[in-house]
Amino acid sequence: MSGTGAIRVGIGGWTYEPWRGTFYPDKLTQKRELEYASRQLTSIEINGTFYGAQKPETFAKWRDETPDGFVFSLKAPRFATNRSVLADAGRTIARFFAGGVMELADKLGPINWQLLPTTKFDPIDFEAFLKLLPKEVNGRAIRHVVEVRHASFRCPEFIGMVREHGVAVAIAADSAYPQIADATAPFVYARIMGTKQAAEFGYSDAALDAWAARARAWAAGAMADGLDYVDSRSADGKARDVYLYVISGHKVRNPAAAMALLKRLG
Repeated sequence: MSGTGAIRVGIGGWTYEPWRGTFYPDKLTQKRELEYASRQLTSIEINGTFYGAQKPETFAKWRDETPDGFVFSLKAPRFATNRSVLADAGRTIARFFAGGVMELADKLGPINWQLLPTTKFDPIDFEAFLKLLPKEVNGRAIRHVVEVRHASFRCPEFIGMVREHGVAVAIAADSAYPQIADATAPFVYARIMGTKQAAEFGYSDAALDAWAARARAWAAGAMADGLDYVDSRSADGKARDVYLYVISGHKVRNPAAAMALLKRLG
C-alpha cells in the first residue's frame, strides 16, 4: 500500500505440541516447524529469549530457515525488567545484545521489554532505563517496545517520555492489562489475547475485520477505533510499520487467527 507502513502479523513462538495436526501438517518433523510457520505468517515473537540466553548459532539458524522479509520480534531477558530498580539493568542489556542476537541481521524486529504487572511508573527510574536501550548496535538501528502492565503508566508524562525516546508501547488487547494505544514510535506493536475455542479462527469475523482495519489505520498514521488512549492527539498522519501478534487466549486457535488477519490484509 502506497503511503503506509508494512504490516506484519504473527504468533508467539512456534513450538507448541497442540499445533501439530491443527496448524502443522501431521507428518511434518519438528525441526521443520519454523520453516513451515514462517511461510504462513510474516513474523513471530520469540519468547524463549525472555527466560534464557540463546547461542549465536541458534539465531543464525533461525535467520537462515526463514524467508526474505520475515521478521522476528524478541522478548528481552526478564533479568533486565523483573527488578525493583530498572536503572540497574545496564549490564544485562549489554550482555543481551552481545550474545548473538545480531546474527538475525535484517530479520531482527523490535525488542519487547516486558515489565512485571506490579512495576509502577517511577519517572526518574524509568527514564534512566530508557536511556540504557541502545538506538543501534553494530551499525544496525534497534527498535524498542515496552510492555507496561500497571495502570500507573496511563499518564501523559509516560507517553511524552517514550515518545521522546522513540520507544513504542505494546498495545495489550482483549486482556486484563491496562491498554495504551498511543503511537509513540515509528512503528506500532500490538498483542491481542482474546482468541476463543468456539471460533474457528479464534475470533469472530467481525472482530477479525476490526483488527485488520486497526492495522491499516496504524500503518497509515491514523488512530485505530475502539481502543483506549492517553493522549487524544496520538494520530499524526505518519506512516508506521505494524507488528501484530496473536498471543495467549485459546492458543490452539492463534495461528488460524493470524492467517485470517493476513488474508484480510491482502
